[in-house]
Amino acid sequence: MLKQGLQFKLLQKLSPQQIQLMKLIQLPTQAFEERLKEEMEENPALDDGKEESENFDDDLSNEFDDDNDSEKINTDDINIDEYMSDDEVPSYKTQTSNYSADDEEKNVPYDAGISFHQSLKNQLNTFRLTEEEFVIAEHLAGSIDDSGYIRREIIDLVDDLAFSANVFTNEEEVIRILTTVVHHLDPIGVGARDLKECLVIQLKAKESNKIRSLSIDILENAFDHFVKKHYTKLQEKYGISEDELKSVNTEISKLNPKPGSSFAGNNKFAEQIVPDFSIKIIDGELDLTLNSRNAPELHISKEYSNMMRGYQESNIKSQSQKDAIFFIKQKLDAAKWFIDAIKQRQQTLLVTMNAIMHYQYEYFLTGDDRKLKPMILKDIADDINMDISTISRVASSKYVSTPYGTKLIKEFFSESMKNDQGEDVSTKEIKSILESVICEESKKKPLTDEKLAEILKEKGYPIARRTIAKYREQLDIPVARLRKEIL
Repeated sequence: MLKQGLQFKLLQKLSPQQIQLMKLIQLPTQAFEERLKEEMEENPALDDGKEESENFDDDLSNEFDDDNDSEKINTDDINIDEYMSDDEVPSYKTQTSNYSADDEEKNVPYDAGISFHQSLKNQLNTFRLTEEEFVIAEHLAGSIDDSGYIRREIIDLVDDLAFSANVFTNEEEVIRILTTVVHHLDPIGVGARDLKECLVIQLKAKESNKIRSLSIDILENAFDHFVKKHYTKLQEKYGISEDELKSVNTEISKLNPKPGSSFAGNNKFAEQIVPDFSIKIIDGELDLTLNSRNAPELHISKEYSNMMRGYQESNIKSQSQKDAIFFIKQKLDAAKWFIDAIKQRQQTLLVTMNAIMHYQYEYFLTGDDRKLKPMILKDIADDINMDISTISRVASSKYVSTPYGTKLIKEFFSESMKNDQGEDVSTKEIKSILESVICEESKKKPLTDEKLAEILKEKGYPIARRTIAKYREQLDIPVARLRKEIL
């Protein structure tokens, strides 16, 4: 049986504008510039150049109120002056002639060279191959990843050749082409199916001598012992001295485990970090500034102001003009919100970073990691009365330029632990000390996690062995056995 009833609910929902603002806050400088460019392309009412100020009479706002159409468009809330600059001087008069800083090219040019895979395929023309062999070799070259390896099984490549190139072959033929052709392409080592094969290919390409022959033998027949640094077992197996083993280790360490990444014509952009903030020490005090690229000056487009003036001065208002002014109103509303959102983003970034700077004041003055105080997101959120999620968005992907280098902001956040005197210390400080102890250890006999725990306890940091292991893994430091070296 159907029933009707009323039910009250209290819900909290974010408006689309609030969601967009949160996304803007999270963006680092480079991504923010792309978002800004995208918005300006989508909204023609936005312009990043300064325009001459325009004044419109109130008659414009009342035009639609006197209209007798059933659909009335309210333009009372449109105030063009809010979007215009107060600068009465045309922008061209403030720019210098010729090539000045005003016309600085922001795009980084790059060499339009050939790609890694195209280079490999071009080299195939230097071999004498039948049509079928060339197709197989070309398919193998195209299957090499950016590191220089073929990760797929040979049987899968055989199937691909049958389906995509109409070449029916077998595994033996594909392996023959791989070893006699692809493994001789430059850079040497490409086309290998695993690390062992990659290193062996590079060694065999060099002029043979005793150490290189021994290195090939060890890689082919005792690869696991070598990788796990079981040096004693290798000496016993091959009857070699420690100096000979050291020479083998040196020879292999010169090889490139990722030959594809060394391709000189690779067109990948080098990653560039653009700091979102800058902290400087001026007269013994910290000075915080926001990257100017995060604070663009946006105004209403000149074309839009001319359209508004044309409508205002027109004696006859056609329906098409009214439709146009309605479109302009929508774009103006979107532009006004975007400009306000950018200002709010700037304020949020500055307030948050300013709180972080003062919380870690001693660190930013000295650059000493031991001065870093334990700090979590809630500490900053409570200080500036903002939500933890907002602080997280600011810290997760932003960088700050300091006198001691460019730092990721989230690195300043760390949990606290108590030392032997009951004082709260940052886990980052403990990790820094742990890293220093490991750097100073004897590489012939590295310290175990138990020994590291004892040393830190002597330094006043009572930490369990499992905690040492966790911090070591977070620092990307291997276990003691893998840190062993032949000296």
